Amino acid sequence: MAAGQETVLDDYAFLVSETDAKGNILFANSDFCKIAEYTLEELIGKPHSMVRHKDMPKKAFKSLWETVQKDQVWTGYVKNATKSGGYYWVFATVYPFESCDGAKGYMSCRRKASQKEITEAVELYKQWNKEEGK
Repeated sequence: MAAGQETVLDDYAFLVSETDAKGNILFANSDFCKIAEYTLEELIGKPHSMVRHKDMPKKAFKSLWETVQKDQVWTGYVKNATKSGGYYWVFATVYPFESCDGAKGYMSCRRKASQKEITEAVELYKQWNKEEGK
C-alpha cells in the first residue's frame, strides 16, 4: 500500500481490540491487524495510539478518555494510520470492561464509516484542528 493511500473497509469488516487501563494493546483481531498492516505480535503491549493519525484532533481523544474513564461508552469517527503511512476511517465504539481476572481495561469495536459520515467528521475535525492551532 502506498503512503498516504486510503484503505476502505469492506462492509463486513469488524475491527476489535482490547487494551489495559493505560491504553496498551492486549488483543487485536485479524481484521484490525489486516487493515492496520501490523502483525498481532507488533501490536501486543504497544499503546493503541500507535495507529492514531496525525489529522485527528486532540479534542476527540480527550472526549474518548474522559467518557470511558467515567465507565461510559464512547462512540465516534476515527481516522487511523496504517503501518505503511496510509489511513482508514472507522466508526468506533469504545467501552470500559473488566476481564475475567478482574483487570480493568477497554474494548474497541470498529466498523466501516459511510462516506457521508466521513465527510462530516472531516469538516468537524478541520474546525477542531484549527482551534487547536494545527
